[in-house]
Amino acid sequence: MSGMTGLKSFARRLRHRQTDAEKKLWRHLRNRQCGGYKFRRQVEIGQYIVDLVCLDAKLIIEIDGGHHLEQRCSDRIRSRELEFRGFRLLRFWNHEVLNDTDVVLEAILRAFTDPTGK
Repeated sequence: MSGMTGLKSFARRLRHRQTDAEKKLWRHLRNRQCGGYKFRRQVEIGQYIVDLVCLDAKLIIEIDGGHHLEQRCSDRIRSRELEFRGFRLLRFWNHEVLNDTDVVLEAILRAFTDPTGK
């Protein structure tokens, strides 16, 4: 991506081409349905685009598919940079979102009530 304009248009394309897992979780998080918190999807933060974010709580939700198995190192670097910016990250696999949606939503709500993640 060249510059912020390229990143912005790429984020827009991602919003239109969501995975099934992203669509399913978005249906539960949009319109402040999760604890009254506002989420946005495919948001630019620095040089990255995150799947879902609650800016007020500085909480990022990433939904990972199989390709993330090959990019663990770059995911760790990305996570550290986002954490350095003050964000907390929750990562879920596609199959968790699709098959255990209630468990995923409980984990997200718990992240709001217990910021330490315990």
